[in-house]
Amino acid sequence: MFRRKASQRARERATEYATCKDFRQIFSEEMNGLHLLAYLLTADAAKAEQCFVAGLDDSIRGNQVFKQWARAWSKRAIIQNAIKLVKPAVGQPAAIAGMPAWDKTTGNAQANPLVFLVMQWTPFERFVFVMSVLEGYSVRECSSLLGCRDQEVIEAKSEVLQRLANKPSQTDPGYNLGHAAWNGLFAGAQVA
Repeated sequence: MFRRKASQRARERATEYATCKDFRQIFSEEMNGLHLLAYLLTADAAKAEQCFVAGLDDSIRGNQVFKQWARAWSKRAIIQNAIKLVKPAVGQPAAIAGMPAWDKTTGNAQANPLVFLVMQWTPFERFVFVMSVLEGYSVRECSSLLGCRDQEVIEAKSEVLQRLANKPSQTDPGYNLGHAAWNGLFAGAQVA
């Protein structure tokens, strides 16, 4: 009887954790959003694909995660792989001007003023923006993952938010975007 109860408890515990099938479903359902996350971080389609695949692999092979945490775990795996690949640091040069940006409707790199704006920032600024503003990581979490001081994260976050708040010209669609515009971009890509 004791063995039967222990076996039943083990089966119940196993159903609480995400399985390979659960992670495959998450990556399938949220493919565009997870690709967009990787693209915003890496600013490179090939590197974004690498992060996506490595994130899926890490999610499947990683530690046991409760099912409720599986979506957040998937995003974190992509972020961690992007950090390994890009190695963002204060003082790295910005992305190349004129780089094509992500189009949420097709999932391809097309001219999108919101993403185009982010692609102009330094890798460190992109990572801080995506992690702290879009994904809700704390300053402490960002600095820990990026291997920098809290103050560097605070300064980068302040700088990019200031850029978003300023409106240098009426003809530039990439400025003064506000949170609603970002939510619209990510709604189709399922990134929150």
